[in-house]
Amino acid sequence: MPFQITPQPVTLAFAAALLLSLAVKLWLATRQMRHVAAHRGQVPAAFAATVTPAAHRRAADYTLAKGRFGLIATAFGSAVLLGWTLLGGLDALNVALREALLMRWGAMPYQLALLAAVALIGGLIELPLEAYGTFRIEQQFGFNRMTVKLWLADMAKGVVVGALIGLPLAALVLWIMRVSGGLWWLWAWGAWVTFNLVLLVLYPTVIAPLFNKFEPLADEALKARVQSLMQRCGFAAKGLFVMDGSRRSAHANAYFTGLGSAKRVVFFDTLLNRLSPGEVEAVLAHELGHFKHRHVVQRMVAIFGLSLAGLALLGWLASQIGFYVGLGVSPNMGAPNDALALLLFMFALPPFTFFFSPLMAHVSRQHEFQADAYACAQADGACLASALLKLHEDNAATLTPDPVYVRFYYSHPPATERLAALPMPAPVHPQPAAA
Repeated sequence: MPFQITPQPVTLAFAAALLLSLAVKLWLATRQMRHVAAHRGQVPAAFAATVTPAAHRRAADYTLAKGRFGLIATAFGSAVLLGWTLLGGLDALNVALREALLMRWGAMPYQLALLAAVALIGGLIELPLEAYGTFRIEQQFGFNRMTVKLWLADMAKGVVVGALIGLPLAALVLWIMRVSGGLWWLWAWGAWVTFNLVLLVLYPTVIAPLFNKFEPLADEALKARVQSLMQRCGFAAKGLFVMDGSRRSAHANAYFTGLGSAKRVVFFDTLLNRLSPGEVEAVLAHELGHFKHRHVVQRMVAIFGLSLAGLALLGWLASQIGFYVGLGVSPNMGAPNDALALLLFMFALPPFTFFFSPLMAHVSRQHEFQADAYACAQADGACLASALLKLHEDNAATLTPDPVYVRFYYSHPPATERLAALPMPAPVHPQPAAA
């Protein structure tokens, strides 16, 4: 007889994971805030010559403001998750939509409506927090440049794009779950992987331009410098673009996007306005280091592997009545439970996967060290160091984070560790002359 799980162990395991993860998150956040506040008044010795006391205090205040807001958001998110599950929110919504839609429209429209309703309600619940984060905290520290009109327009476009992409994918997965038998999860995984790979190709040219303007890099001297760097690094891109990031935020960044021949190099205009050509080259060399060390491929393989394991687990849980009842939902009788299973799994998984955060953060930090070392070999290490300092200051990133908080959350090494680890050889290749 196949092993069956009963409701009580599921309820206890979920409640324990939710409460423990909440307690750890709050503990880590308060540690971070105490540590930053305690070091607010003095710039670390390693940065005394390059960071002003005013910039250091601003970074501390920004970190503390986000930390206080994060405490509220974390507790609120846990309460919402509890409301969806053990307190019966999802069950009530499912009953209402099933009675209203199932007999009239059929199983597929009812299940898609359930998925869409949960996404819409969840978005509306989080809307006040997002508005406060943007128009209070980011505004207070001079980072927000969005108007309410632009913010609402972005949100509306996000809903439309999410529906156009998400609903067909959800319909495909639900259809696979219905017709593919016990191995549906394997076929669903194949569809999900294919969807993500297609999205990587389409995102740069179809989706991203809906939200931002992308202009070809016009600075010919910088373009020559960047192209020379990419050529000696063996990297090909379809174009060099500047994005109007300043329209929404003062934060600066640069990134690669796309897949295969569709890859693009994108610079925020805020980055180009702040950094010198040598610093821009060093930042780009760091990003190229991720490709050279195949970090992007490694992360994609890891994500695809974990998603396969997760779908395999869901394939078993979806057939267990205890899985539904233990998480506060009465399974449908005479109607498919596929959408319910997907939603419950998405709700229940984060409190458990949270405890793998330190491992994922550690791997990411090691990747950053490797990319930094590559950048110092291909560009000027001193330029990379100065660029990192400017970005830390411009983004108001604290120079004195709590060490435990860093180990749990930071995907990038803190500035002290990162700069201390930078090798500083002269670049091994000559640079093109400036125009």
